[in-house]
This record gives sequence, C-alpha cells and structure tokens, in this order.
Amino acid sequence: MQVRSLLLLLALILVAAAAEAGKNRKEKAKKDGSKCEDWRWGPCVPNSKDCGLGYREGTCKDESKKLKCKIPCNWKKKFGADCKYKFESWGGCSAQTGLKTRSGILKKALYNAQCEETVYVTKPCSSKIKSKSKGQ
Repeated sequence: MQVRSLLLLLALILVAAAAEAGKNRKEKAKKDGSKCEDWRWGPCVPNSKDCGLGYREGTCKDESKKLKCKIPCNWKKKFGADCKYKFESWGGCSAQTGLKTRSGILKKALYNAQCEETVYVTKPCSSKIKSKSKGQ
C-alpha cells in the first residue's frame, strides 16, 4: 500500500513539474514575441541561387523581424514557394502541341502570399510507351 502511495505521489510531482515547464515555455515565447498581430511577410529570399535556405522579412507597424525559411529546389517558380496547390492528374497528350496539361487549385497561401486560385502547368509528352504487361 505504501509503494502505491509513493508511486502516486511521484506521478503527481512529475505532472506538476511538466505543467510548470510548459507554463515557463509559454511565458518565454510571450517575452520574445510581439504584441502586434498584423504581420506582413515578404517572400522567402534564398541565401544563394534560387533555392535552399534563406530568410523572409516581416513588418508590423514599427517592428520588423527576419525568419529562417527554405525554398525547395523542385518548387514551381511560376507560382512562388508560398502558394500550395492540389493538382489533378495529367491530361492526355495533345498531338498538336506535344504537351500534357493539368490544373491545380489553391490549397494554402503561406505568409499572406498573393496566389492565383487556379494554375495550369504543362510538360512535354513522354516518348516512351508504358507497357502494362507486368503481372498479367
């Protein structure tokens, strides 16, 4: 019975310590943070070339901040790295242009980015013919 009481007391102490640690973390974030709520963020600017690690600048009234950011090296430059789209499947190959097309609908605009609601992308048709004879 004493062992059970001791374990219960130990568990309560651990829960209290965890709650206090979480509270301190929140207070620290408030001290480091700003009271301003209307931040305007610029685009992510890579440190070198056109992709990789970089920073974005934000302003709110008289305050300004820089945040670290990353532009994936396979991003669609036409849309910007802060515009996320849900794309449908590729359409058929156009015999006239030799291109496939698909559209994407805006899923999320990060950091108040100005994004188009619908975008269209094209790519050259594959010259390879895929066989479906595997497993048949």
